[in-house]
Amino acid sequence: MIKLRLKRFGKKREASYRIVVINSRSRRDGRPLEELGFYNPRTDETRLDVPGIVRRLQQGAQPTDTVRRILEKANVFEQVSASANQ
Repeated sequence: MIKLRLKRFGKKREASYRIVVINSRSRRDGRPLEELGFYNPRTDETRLDVPGIVRRLQQGAQPTDTVRRILEKANVFEQVSASANQ
């Protein structure tokens, strides 16, 4: 199964995360299929490739709980349903 999940990078105790598309059986920091965003929990900064995320969700990718909350905050799921109705 293809998942949207976080990939950790940065220094110790100063973690940042990339939102990636990856096979669910791959390890956390394994090679992703595609990188679709960035999340910094210390500053609450997010940068998202919304068209890419919408495309992957329509193809059946499942977000993890944390990624789902980030996407809900950015109203990405509204765009998925809007583009599915067209």
